[in-house]
Amino acid sequence: MSAILVGINNSAAGSFPKGADTHWTTENHVLCNENHHKTEECELVYEISWIPELSAWRSFLRSQQWLEATYNDR
Repeated sequence: MSAILVGINNSAAGSFPKGADTHWTTENHVLCNENHHKTEECELVYEISWIPELSAWRSFLRSQQWLEATYNDR
């Protein structure tokens, strides 16, 4: 993951500042897995942070994991 600095005079900042009230959320979605050429369930983990400089909540995708099917194909 990379960060793009927009409208900041000092672009020497290495990363986003630590946000207050940071928490994590996990969502499961059925997505197309291009490697297996089929739809599979995927677990996405997001970091939700308050960014004071933007006065807004932002979510950052931190992890993506394909889940194995828990049912039998019959």
